[in-house]
Formats: sequence, structure tokens, C-alpha cells
Amino acid sequence: MTNDEPSLRRDLAAAYRLAALFGWDDTLYTHFSVRLPRAANASPEDDRFLINPFGMMFDEVRASDLLVVDLQGRVVSGSADYNVAGFTIHSAVHMAREDAHCVLHTHTLPGMAVAACEQGLLQLNQISTEFYQRVGVHAYEGVAFDLDERTRIQQSLGNNIALLLRHHGLLSVGATVADAFAIMFYLNRACEIQMAAAQMASVAGPVTEIPAHLSQHACEQLQSVEHERQILWQAWLRRLDRIDPSYRD
Repeated sequence: MTNDEPSLRRDLAAAYRLAALFGWDDTLYTHFSVRLPRAANASPEDDRFLINPFGMMFDEVRASDLLVVDLQGRVVSGSADYNVAGFTIHSAVHMAREDAHCVLHTHTLPGMAVAACEQGLLQLNQISTEFYQRVGVHAYEGVAFDLDERTRIQQSLGNNIALLLRHHGLLSVGATVADAFAIMFYLNRACEIQMAAAQMASVAGPVTEIPAHLSQHACEQLQSVEHERQILWQAWLRRLDRIDPSYRD
């Protein structure tokens, strides 16, 4: 996987387009980001990341449209504004996690439904096991306009690969756009399964969870094939290129 700015721009723009294709978008809201390579002799405080300009639908985003923002909230490259809550959430993660090069945040129906459940994500299916003890929970504090919330977001996420934002939605992190996108895809799918199981429970009886030892075993098995996310990402890019390659512009 390449790590230069043009390639990261194309991958992040592709993530926006794919999210729209999969129905994850929320009009102008929610946001994805990717950290840019750190300049020689630069410190972590000098990090910059790409994020979408506020006002564009996900299916409109092109590589050249993405803004470069620093950790102080200054737009380093680009002439548009960004979503303020998006800056709070994404800067919090990029500041705290050296391995979190890409951060995705969504407001999908199944994600918000599970985020409203007291027990959070349940172990109902093999897909859910990827997230066994790997999802943090962040309490709702209102719209994320307050930069002080960054510290609490960081604590809630910890070393996990994903976060349930109570009464809000989902967040995933990854070393690459491919990683973060695959994590979000399957986290959202696990939430879809949980929502469907809850709907069926009234006629089919209580749902049953996978025993903890089997969830742990399956989680370890799935971690051993995480390299396949890169193969999946290339397949998604080919699909997107067949539909509309303009995200690359």
C-alpha cells in the first residue's frame, strides 16, 4: 500500500464514494479522515490529516476536493470549511493513536440502533466475533463542538479498533484506508444482524449469543487473515472504477 499524499487522497475519496454506494452517508454529515505522512524531523504535534469539505455529498467527493487540516484546526490546503464536530472527533483519534492513520465515522441506522442499546454489540454471528472485546463505548455528550471532549474520546477508544458513540453512531480506525473501511463494513454488518435478530425475537424467541471462549477463538482466527482487507479494498476499487472513476480526479 502506498503512503504518498496523492494515493491517500484517492483512497479516501474512494471511501466516501463507496460509503455513499453502500448507503452509509447522512446528507452532508459524518466524516472520514486520513493522516498524511509526517515530514522529516517533524513532531507528532505537526501532523496533518485529510478530511472532507463541508457541503459536499459523499458521492461528489474527489481526491482534489479533500482539505488538509492540522491538529490546531487550521486549513493548510483547500478553501472550504470542515465540519467542526468532525474535527473534534478525528483530531482526537489522530492525536492519541499513532497507528490510527485512517478514521471513519458513520451515522447508519443499524449503527445508531446498536449504539442506543445498553449492552452494545452482542456476539450473535461470526461477523460479530471480529469485534469481541475490541470495541470501546463513548458516552453521549451532545454535538462534539467542545474540544475538551477529545480527551474522553481518546480514553473511550483506548487500543480498540472501533468505538460505539452512544446515541450517535460508529467509528473505526485502521493503519490504512483499506483497514478502517473493512472494519466499518463488518461492524455495520454486525449491527444489521443484531437489529434483524431483535426484530425476529418477538416471533422466533430470544436470541442466543456465542459463548465467550468461542468468540475469543474466532476473533483470533479472523485477526490472522486481516491482510485480506487489502485484497478486498482492491476489489472494491475495481467496482467503483466500473461505476464512476471520477473520485480519482
